[in-house]
Amino acid sequence: MKNDWLEKAESIQLEAYFYDLPDERIARYPLQNRDESKLLIYKDEKISHQHFTDLPAALPSGTLLVFNDTKVIPARAYFQKDTGATIEILLLHPESPSRVISEAMIVKHSCVWECMIGNKKRWKRNDTLTTVLEMNSRQVILKVDYADYEKNHVRLSWDKDLVFLEIVQALGEIPLPPYLNRETEEADKQTYQTVYANHDGAVAAPTAGLHFTERIFQQLEGKGIQKSFLTLHVGAGTFQPIKVSSVTEHRMHSEQIVFTRKVIGELLENRNMIVPVGTTSMRSLESLYWFGVKLYRSETAEFHIEKLYPYPFDEHELPSAKESLQAIADYMDSSKLDFLVGETEIFIFPGYQFRLCKGLITNYHQPGSTLILLVAALVGERWKGIYSEAMDNGYRFLSYGDSSLLWAQQS
Repeated sequence: MKNDWLEKAESIQLEAYFYDLPDERIARYPLQNRDESKLLIYKDEKISHQHFTDLPAALPSGTLLVFNDTKVIPARAYFQKDTGATIEILLLHPESPSRVISEAMIVKHSCVWECMIGNKKRWKRNDTLTTVLEMNSRQVILKVDYADYEKNHVRLSWDKDLVFLEIVQALGEIPLPPYLNRETEEADKQTYQTVYANHDGAVAAPTAGLHFTERIFQQLEGKGIQKSFLTLHVGAGTFQPIKVSSVTEHRMHSEQIVFTRKVIGELLENRNMIVPVGTTSMRSLESLYWFGVKLYRSETAEFHIEKLYPYPFDEHELPSAKESLQAIADYMDSSKLDFLVGETEIFIFPGYQFRLCKGLITNYHQPGSTLILLVAALVGERWKGIYSEAMDNGYRFLSYGDSSLLWAQQS
């Protein structure tokens, strides 16, 4: 029955995906040397404890590591009203003149973004906030008002011939995850950024990648481990807790993904041993498979994966990983596309069957979060033992914490 998946999903009890996380186990600061973090390895029902510098030796020859090369922007800004009230704005997603993040970063003079607004009750519908930015020995006047009050769409306008990325870099600060419960510091500009960050647009770092250094990359290359890069601009929704009793009703955030034609070819060549670095890379790769399904089934050429799209299918209706990726390659070739821009809301929870990913490099996530459900989908009920082992062995948790290499449970 096609409704079996829904019955199983609705039977998921969120309480079963909580664990006790003492406050002192949250890593509020990174290690001095990124690659000296601990590394828990889970494979074939067995757990071993190593260090991240051991990762290259732990990966089989022929592995393709897939990284998310998004770059965190200083997306949090504060504005002072004449009344003394402070208004906080967190940029979430561009709305106009372009919703494509790479294009939104080079807009001049004015743009509109969807935002989270702190102290909104003090910022009335028709009020304009103004600040003066000191940039390269000249003053830039920035004005901020509502483009749509109900939707929290905020218009930013500036009086100099500068692109938006220059404005936001002068205006804002790196938005650390709320659970770190501390102010952003100067050092976070470097430490809360992967060494391979390349495309501006994220409001949160793909933190599994924070452990990688040039030393690790050299060791991986020496072993013949290949690497590939996609871009998913991580949104603030990644920290949104599940607040509904039925997990399928949780509102998943939509995030923008970019895949190049080169990456599609690399995935086709190495499809039997793909290991994403981080949950954002995993969600991107699995979303890519489902975009290929839409093309294969001639449904649409729109790259938008709804949160529950993967679940109702019978297995015989679906193409193989190779067929799905080939459908994408053929589509890009016929359309003369060098890259794809898509959106995904995919929700991966227990019962999901992974199509491209054989394992996962990831940190330790918040209790009862969508990312715990993703880990449980990959390793099954054994996630509890993995987290318990990490807790008992002094691992550091969350964004600045330690790492794990998890292999999918055998079906």
